[in-house]
Amino acid sequence: MKTLAITSLALALLAPPPAAGQKDIVDTAVAAGSFDTLAAALQAADLVDALKGDGPFTVFAPTDEAFAALPEGTVASLLRPENKDTLVSVLTYHVVAGRVPAKAVVELDAATTLLGQRVAIEVDDDGVRVDEARVVTTDIQCSNGVIHVIDSVLLPTGDDLVATAAAAGDFGTLLAAAQAAGLAETLADGGPFTVFAPTDAAFAALPEGTVESLLRPENKDELARILTYHVVSGRVYADQVVEAAHVATLEGGALDVDANEHGVRIGGASVVAADIQAANGVIHVIDTVLLPPQRTAATSGSTCSDGTSGS
Repeated sequence: MKTLAITSLALALLAPPPAAGQKDIVDTAVAAGSFDTLAAALQAADLVDALKGDGPFTVFAPTDEAFAALPEGTVASLLRPENKDTLVSVLTYHVVAGRVPAKAVVELDAATTLLGQRVAIEVDDDGVRVDEARVVTTDIQCSNGVIHVIDSVLLPTGDDLVATAAAAGDFGTLLAAAQAAGLAETLADGGPFTVFAPTDAAFAALPEGTVESLLRPENKDELARILTYHVVSGRVYADQVVEAAHVATLEGGALDVDANEHGVRIGGASVVAADIQAANGVIHVIDTVLLPPQRTAATSGSTCSDGTSGS
């Protein structure tokens, strides 16, 4: 059975030690003669010294042909100084910490890159794919890591959490609430964060008048408290969630995790979709709005903050 993680000890046992005289990753790629564009991109992104460092690193290296297959003008655009941050994101999406040989790669469902986003790994009768790229050559040993050659350039998502949720089309109420609570900018520009995101249907299932009450300016603090109860600092992927007894939220409380053969529940809500990646985090979709303990009157259905009945 595949696993999402291999321990450092296992990697050390699986990976052969570097041979005397082996070149580092950058020098190996340059000497191969088929990675000129990759080498130029590393230079433009100021990543050469990093990949000549101790590491070890595993690089899924696109060939010159892979870069040439990108839409016309893409490479030239990425190499411009004003697009350096984007180029760094693209290149670090091709690098995994540690020396991961092919026989370890095929046991994985995904691997976390230096960018923070994960690449998907699929093994079938046609070979191994990393996202949509096919692995064409494996286990090029370097003094500070290993190179696996791929036939396509891997492109990470560039959409932040807010844009990702908006594109999904099922989080209109959540986004409106984040805007009303003054949290939309933080979720767009901050992080990384993990968001347990209730759907529009989850908000609609709250007692009548609850959402309307929470969206009023006088209840902004309570709304922010509820929303931050759905957010965890850092990227926490599904396999990491199920290994935890609970996760600490930005609100200050903790959400209990219950994982069994029937699925995963977080704070009492069922996780209905997991590992939706964003540039600054990851989204897990849940079917219930999570309410932190000791709620104020603003969250009690049609009761307003002043104790009157809501319409």
